[in-house]
Amino acid sequence: YFKEYKKTYTAEQVLGEQIAAGEKELVYLDSVFDALSRAESTAELQDIREELAAGGYLKRGGAKGKSLPARSKPMRFLSSDGFSILVGRNNRQNDELTLRVAAKNDIWLHVKNIPGSHVIVLTEGAVPPDRTLEEAAILAAYYSKARQSASVPVDYAPVRKVKKPAGAKPGMVIYEGNRTAYVQPDGELAKKLAE
Repeated sequence: YFKEYKKTYTAEQVLGEQIAAGEKELVYLDSVFDALSRAESTAELQDIREELAAGGYLKRGGAKGKSLPARSKPMRFLSSDGFSILVGRNNRQNDELTLRVAAKNDIWLHVKNIPGSHVIVLTEGAVPPDRTLEEAAILAAYYSKARQSASVPVDYAPVRKVKKPAGAKPGMVIYEGNRTAYVQPDGELAKKLAE
């Protein structure tokens, strides 16, 4: 009986860890699927392919002598108040924007608990007005899986409060000290603010 108990106890521990890892994997793959559904060019598709290859989901391939399309750049917007807003197109760009491009006092935005783009408001040391934060939140909602929803919760915080855990998949971050805004995604606003 003790042997059976020990076997069952060990199985429960291992299965609990595997279920948690599987749930994290599902969240990551859902974010990749969201990026694929919003991709608009071959360069964006190539970025996603490279991300999946780096994660071991695809074989690294490509014919010799073939030139790859240039890497895609983050989308750029200009708020009504003159602040630059950057929006990542995929998980690799999200990491690049949040962890390398953004300054500590810039503002980071992302839809709450839903796959989507990281949005950065470049403040250059100034305090952005509420209208700029609202426009950035609308962009975060529009460039997410919640694009068709009526009211989308968007978390925002200073970049210094956003961290990437060790060993986390691309695009995955943790944050604290955030506030939440509820906005409605608006494609017309995205077109109006595009640079």
